[in-house]
Amino acid sequence: MPKIFLQDSFKEFCEINKLEVNVQQIKIINSLEKFLNNKATILTRILKQKEKLCFYLYGKVGVGKTMLFDFVFNILKIRKHRLHFNEFMINFHNFRHEKKDNNTITAFVNKLKKNYDLIYLDEFQVTNIVDAMILGKLFEVIFEEKIKIIITTNTKLHDLYKDGLQRDQFLPFISIIENFSIQKELQIKDDYRYKNNEIPQQIFFPLNEKTAFRINQKFREFTKNKNKESKIVTTKGRNFVINNFYSGITRFKFKNLCDENLGAEDYINISKLCKHIFIEEIPKFNNENSNQQLRFITLIDIFYEKKIRLTLSIEENLDNLSSSNKHLEVFKRTVSRMYEMTKSI
Repeated sequence: MPKIFLQDSFKEFCEINKLEVNVQQIKIINSLEKFLNNKATILTRILKQKEKLCFYLYGKVGVGKTMLFDFVFNILKIRKHRLHFNEFMINFHNFRHEKKDNNTITAFVNKLKKNYDLIYLDEFQVTNIVDAMILGKLFEVIFEEKIKIIITTNTKLHDLYKDGLQRDQFLPFISIIENFSIQKELQIKDDYRYKNNEIPQQIFFPLNEKTAFRINQKFREFTKNKNKESKIVTTKGRNFVINNFYSGITRFKFKNLCDENLGAEDYINISKLCKHIFIEEIPKFNNENSNQQLRFITLIDIFYEKKIRLTLSIEENLDNLSSSNKHLEVFKRTVSRMYEMTKSI
């Protein structure tokens, strides 16, 4: 792989896009450049040092982690693959379902090795015991095959799956990834998504007759002169019907998306058809509806990744939207993304 130089290209990128060049971002760029150019040497083999194969970038919501890694990923001239962590795990589970044998992880990693030298996983998070148990062995084999990984996340390595079910069984994974990783924090004070406050947002609140009228009026405005259709989204034998579909614009009640037994793969398949989605009657979140809130967090992550525009009706102002205790920290990312996704063009 040819030597990679990033700093000058990043400064040029910031200038073209009228972005402020941040000292912290430059530090990360320089560290990432060193990581990408690093190769195991005879000395590291003699000393039995672990080759660093993972660059793990964490930081608060909206500090530009994804923007930074997207820039790097786009200029790399290597065999590479970018996907949201949810999609990565869906791909693995689907592969395992099709293969149905004891060598699933090895076969899956061999397939990755055949096609890619670098994998970029955005929004790395562990939220369930099934994925937690798989990740240790999966990453162990990925590192054995010398596949490099770059990761963005809001969570320090030590805090992954914190307070999760049977977390003690997940701790070996943390040890594995720590041994092979360079861990860096992107420290920037402000959430960039809250800039440009003068841009109006497509958010209507509180939930009352006036709000229902206004969002209905807005939907008619966007779908004027477009033909109404129905679409069926099929995921693993489940059919989800979209009744109000107008050339990529559609609307749902919150309960139809998040009260039902839908998951990341359903939301991905919905996003393949849509470019602008109206979600109505989003409630306050609390400990009683934390399962629905988790589905909503997943939904927003996927729609953000797929660049879906949103128009929302919601129980209270976005800045005051409440959360369950369980999802309080990760929900900050959701609110930040909702803020960006609802800005008018």
